[in-house]
Amino acid sequence: MTLSYSHAHQQGSGTTEVVAVLVAITEHKARILTVDQGKLLPNGPLMPLHRSLQAGVRQWVEEQTQQPLGYLEQLYTFVDTNRRNIDGHALVYVSYLGLVQETQTQQLQSQALWRDWYDYFPWENHLDGIPDIIMDFIVPALWAWANTAEEEVVQQRRRQRIGLCWGVSELSLVNRDPQNIDTDNEITSDTAYGSGEWVAEHVLLRYEMLYEAGLIPEAPTYPPNYQTGVSPTDWSQLMGVPMYYDHRRVIATAISRLRAKIEYRPLIFGLMPDVFTLSQLQQSVEALSGVRLHKQNFRRLLESQNLVTETGQSSSAQRGRPAKLYRFRHDIELQSLLMDSKLPKRK
Repeated sequence: MTLSYSHAHQQGSGTTEVVAVLVAITEHKARILTVDQGKLLPNGPLMPLHRSLQAGVRQWVEEQTQQPLGYLEQLYTFVDTNRRNIDGHALVYVSYLGLVQETQTQQLQSQALWRDWYDYFPWENHLDGIPDIIMDFIVPALWAWANTAEEEVVQQRRRQRIGLCWGVSELSLVNRDPQNIDTDNEITSDTAYGSGEWVAEHVLLRYEMLYEAGLIPEAPTYPPNYQTGVSPTDWSQLMGVPMYYDHRRVIATAISRLRAKIEYRPLIFGLMPDVFTLSQLQQSVEALSGVRLHKQNFRRLLESQNLVTETGQSSSAQRGRPAKLYRFRHDIELQSLLMDSKLPKRK
């Protein structure tokens, strides 16, 4: 994908760009701040006037979105060989992850747009169960891709990767091969999925596999030249919103980082309001992880690790009993980057 953009380095001699992935939880949904109608993340070239990489990313975010920034950490450094400056050098862009409170879009510049991050990765949302797209479309297409390898050993390695990344067993994959399916004894999607393990933080691994197989529009080999059973037009509708400049890979990296970190550091506090109910806290963690959590286990772990404290007030619920309001302990907020507190995994 190509795009003429005001900050494109083809017009300059710079080789470094900064990119920001800003995450917010709004109405129990994980959201990403984008620009250019959702096709780009806030970004811009590193300039001599910037005292540091972080100063550069803060300036571009403020200029392009006017979104106030809170917690910010360096995410990863990427090399984009598809974009080069006037001297022919490949661009390097340094990405940052920020946790913010969402500012209403009407208060932002017109090019800024908050998007649900599952708009870009629909296969990662397991809040309502296993997405049909995985076993109905993605896994069969990846299996067909595995079979395109000339060497049997490469085919086998690809199948093993499919099982590990997508939470399916090799047995279920074999049973889904058209050459091996017994129509009287076909394994159902739920059974096949349950025989493996879905690892929520493997977001980047799954994205990289789809890219390698040519199943997403950003891939240079898209649409694939092997039989997937789905037309390219249908694929573009199934596989989420594409982005320019490989920015969807940057988001996948950020989601992987966040999902891994919330299991051992209470970074969730940076996405929560000052006071909240335990249900709101659980729903926010679920929005990030993409899976449902066991309510009682979640609350027992919060209690055992002493992460929150009651405010003495209750929510003004219109139906049912008012729920107690909590806040994170002040020392938790101050020491959050050093703590080894874990939040619970899925049921």
